Amino acid sequence: MNHYSVSTLAEAMNASLPQGGEEVLITGGVSTDTRSIPSNALFFALRGENFDAHNFLEQAVDAGAAALVIDRPEAAPEGVPVIVVEDVLIALQRLACWYCAELDIPVIAITGSNGKTSTKDLTKAVLSQKFSVNATLGNLNNHIGLPLSVLATNAEHEVGIFEMGMNHPGEIAPLCQIARPDISIITNVGTAHIENMGSRQAIADEKGEVARALTTNGTLLVPANCDFVEYYKDRTAGKVLPVGNGRGAVRAENLTTDGDGSRFDLVIDGVGRVSASIPVTGKHMVNNAMLAAGAGHLLGLTLDEISAGLSDAVLTSGRLRQFDFEGIQVIDDTYNANPESVTAAVETLADLPCQGRRIACLGVMAELGKHASAAYQNLGELVAQKEIDQLLVVGAEAQEMVDSASKAGAKVELFLEAAPAAEWLKLNTKEQDLVLFKGSRAAAIERVMHQAYPEPNYP
Repeated sequence: MNHYSVSTLAEAMNASLPQGGEEVLITGGVSTDTRSIPSNALFFALRGENFDAHNFLEQAVDAGAAALVIDRPEAAPEGVPVIVVEDVLIALQRLACWYCAELDIPVIAITGSNGKTSTKDLTKAVLSQKFSVNATLGNLNNHIGLPLSVLATNAEHEVGIFEMGMNHPGEIAPLCQIARPDISIITNVGTAHIENMGSRQAIADEKGEVARALTTNGTLLVPANCDFVEYYKDRTAGKVLPVGNGRGAVRAENLTTDGDGSRFDLVIDGVGRVSASIPVTGKHMVNNAMLAAGAGHLLGLTLDEISAGLSDAVLTSGRLRQFDFEGIQVIDDTYNANPESVTAAVETLADLPCQGRRIACLGVMAELGKHASAAYQNLGELVAQKEIDQLLVVGAEAQEMVDSASKAGAKVELFLEAAPAAEWLKLNTKEQDLVLFKGSRAAAIERVMHQAYPEPNYP
């Protein structure tokens, strides 16, 4: 965050400043964690179901906080400027909204059922060829994470890229009110969180908030194969630019993939064609790359700059990362899982060249509710259809995937815990085998991977 006086920040939050320090300068940005407060930071004392940062205000000051934002005035320690608000979380969001307007830089909002973080990483890599970019760190994309990401932008940054996540209705619109995107990206509309949302149409409508937030000068980037393209065209004041693998105004042609990544011709209508690549496999990742390329095109990058950015991209850990363990090729796609992302991962496993066996180690998927049964059955059938040599399923909740795959002719093993699954892999895999790991965060499928194939320098 740029440097501001405490009084300026209090005014931006429409808050009172009862305990002096009007001209104290905040030079360390904002913080909500007493364990990692930069010197001269503004500390927000958030409260949750199981914590209240008002209980740690003295620790915050000792750690470097120059001023505090609180909604329990009686908790304020003496000798430090205090901004009193009605609700600390709302104050954080209000400050981020004010600050984003102060920045006056292009803002890109990214949402979707899956692929948000990979698309963010690819978009940042592309735009960094020309601009200084601030992007969401990790997956800080909710009602707390987005304001923190916005407030982490400073005077040197020329573009902001912010993820917007949700798992219940009504969560995207407030994030758009804070960040006010100029370019919006919807990576896809799947069934993640469908238990909470009720239907895929409801998910599409919620994701569509990033389209509705655009002005007439804005542009929505969406995969050309998304069945909601026309729906979004009717619900945005901005332009809609479809992109994708083989389709769209920005597209990949002549795609080839192997263990080192994906290569293709990047084609932009009215501009031209250039050879390009990304250091990751998967057709869905190429769609993500085209969304990033579209953002680069809209912000004036050349074909060569876009191509260079795509090839330089480094994806956040757990997204189709590949590594070698004693000759066994491991695909780490453990970050999270829903039916669409598991389908994409299994298809990637089937497409990759392999001299040994293709093995899928899959965990349970969360927040599917009544849709879980059909999802597990479909995935079991897909594994058999793609002729995956061996399926390992971890978690009793996925029994229907086991039954479906077995009925369709696939070889399947079910494990209730991580340790026996890892032991099976250690005993039964050998050089040239290709092993995919995929599951929801609740499944913690990375534990199987780490136990079976430990990496000494795992990030």
